[in-house]
Amino acid sequence: MHDTQARAQFDLSDEQRQIAALAAEIAQREIAPHIAQWDRDHAFPRDLYAKLNDAGIMGIIVPESYGGVGADYVSYALAIEELARVDPGTAVTVSVHSMICSAILRLGTEEQKRRWLPKLGGGNQIGAFALTEPDCGSDAAALRATAKKHGDGYLLNGRKQWCTNGTYAGVTMGMFRTGGGGARGVSAFLIPGDAPGVSVEKITEKLGIHTSNTCDLAFDDVGVGTDALLGKEGDGFGSAMTALASGRIGIAAQATGILAACLEQSIAFAKDRVAFGRAIGAYEGVSFKIAQMATDLDAARMLVYRAAALADAGRPFVIEASKAKFFASTAARRHASEALQIHGGYGYTTEFAIERFYRDAKITEIYEGTSEIQQIIIARSLLGKLD
Repeated sequence: MHDTQARAQFDLSDEQRQIAALAAEIAQREIAPHIAQWDRDHAFPRDLYAKLNDAGIMGIIVPESYGGVGADYVSYALAIEELARVDPGTAVTVSVHSMICSAILRLGTEEQKRRWLPKLGGGNQIGAFALTEPDCGSDAAALRATAKKHGDGYLLNGRKQWCTNGTYAGVTMGMFRTGGGGARGVSAFLIPGDAPGVSVEKITEKLGIHTSNTCDLAFDDVGVGTDALLGKEGDGFGSAMTALASGRIGIAAQATGILAACLEQSIAFAKDRVAFGRAIGAYEGVSFKIAQMATDLDAARMLVYRAAALADAGRPFVIEASKAKFFASTAARRHASEALQIHGGYGYTTEFAIERFYRDAKITEIYEGTSEIQQIIIARSLLGKLD
């Protein structure tokens, strides 16, 4: 059920509401009937993304001049939220793909935009992100993969871990070391998925988001030209942080969608399930959980939509995106647990979708910057760097 009434308090345009309704309709028609089986099979529904592409979802933030829809970040957040209400795995696939589109729009040359955006925004290719390595996660500036000058370009070598969409990517945004140690030695590259020397070493099996593809990528003497460099040499760490800032809006929206699904299903179960002669929603032990869930859903939406609106206005939004991700992901994880508790033994079975949302929720506190990283970002914005 599309909760138009719950969103009535937000000042959304007709176009934004239409995009949200479109995403909700596609999710119900194309995902809902299959998601239980896809989750059991750990299946990446590749054909689904052709349908999302045809509907404009994959190119939602790509300008029309580059083959996309040209909608705003608020519309993007609404679409991600609606997809996540049915399948958070699909939502994160679209989120990371859109993060790559955003990075190319913000940092790319005109040639890079014309080469990649029509393929990503309307040409049925998927974008992937490759930053984390086996020995560096949150400490991204410590990465070891290298890009060494070779002829008129670079040779890329190294291993990347937990690359979302990596197996199916038409292009991967990857970070490699071109200089000395630390953040200033890192550069960002746009690497074609079919480039010789790029290979999938391992598909990662995960606790949740089973429909999202996660893999380890190997780069063995991958030759790219200077036109693959995204931004200036040595600016790759900043490029990665720019990409992640916009990506955090998507993950916050994903977490908000999980929270919305938990609330909707908890309300339905609390009205239907009878214990001791009354619907369980009549008991404060259940109703208070639902009240808190609804309050946190509104708060999460306000934070997400604010960060997205700032991005649309061309204003700084990094801190607001961190606040949105920190709050929404924490709330999603906590309330997925409460929703399972409301469902009792049924919630622990695969008969109800709550167990899947319970598994899916946790990752929102980890990827694209852990909750601890978000708190560091927020605290430093208030206190400065004290050490």
